[in-house]
Amino acid sequence: MAELNGEPVEPDQLQNLALTNYGHFTSMRVDDGRVRGLSLHMDRLRRDCRTLFGTDLDPQRVRELTRRAAPAAGSITVRVTVFDPRLDLGHPSAANDPHVLVTSRPAGTLPLPPLRVRSTTYVRDVPSVKSVGLFASLHHRRQAQLSGFDDALFADQDQIVSEGGTWNIGFFDGSQVIWPDADCLVGVTMELLKSAHAHDTRTIRLSDLPSMRAAFATNAAIGVRAIRAIDGTELPESHAIIDALRKEYMEIEDDLL
Repeated sequence: MAELNGEPVEPDQLQNLALTNYGHFTSMRVDDGRVRGLSLHMDRLRRDCRTLFGTDLDPQRVRELTRRAAPAAGSITVRVTVFDPRLDLGHPSAANDPHVLVTSRPAGTLPLPPLRVRSTTYVRDVPSVKSVGLFASLHHRRQAQLSGFDDALFADQDQIVSEGGTWNIGFFDGSQVIWPDADCLVGVTMELLKSAHAHDTRTIRLSDLPSMRAAFATNAAIGVRAIRAIDGTELPESHAIIDALRKEYMEIEDDLL
């Protein structure tokens, strides 16, 4: 399913998005017509629209358009992409007419199997914005997979850990949950878990990983997913803290789309 401003989308309407790759999005897992953190997803879209296009986005209109893609029963992942079809590559400053593209895909069965990830040196461009520009993230994911891993974990030149390609990362040091304090794309699932479970936020370097007792990835599509290895550091495939976080996440009240 794909609709642009509530109408079936034509291929030529997506040409500008494909060629300029300027826009932003959010992805939501919809279960039986309901979404965890719906207000956070809407806040993200409004904030990023203001950053990229200098104009406001009507969250109620976005909800109406999104609702068209979500069945009343069952699970699905819906992506809302905001872009200006008339953006001129030479004059992006004139882009101020964002359109709303809503697409959907099947939602995976949770929980997903644990990840093996490889660290790579990379800092996301404008990390506060959930940009459609996924080239670097996918490139690093591809390179990690070609080396036998499942995904890539980003760290800066000082080996300070920030995030994964499309997910946030959290750790457990044996006494508390820790979220990295590096600049990253703040995920809705991470925000919800921060409100649900006591935690600390501090700098985590790759050299700190051997002291961690567990690690996990989070985003709206995967919920809480165990990480079983980072580079050569092995971690447990299951842990009580991961079970607890999954339970707390599933108990968060969702909202009717």
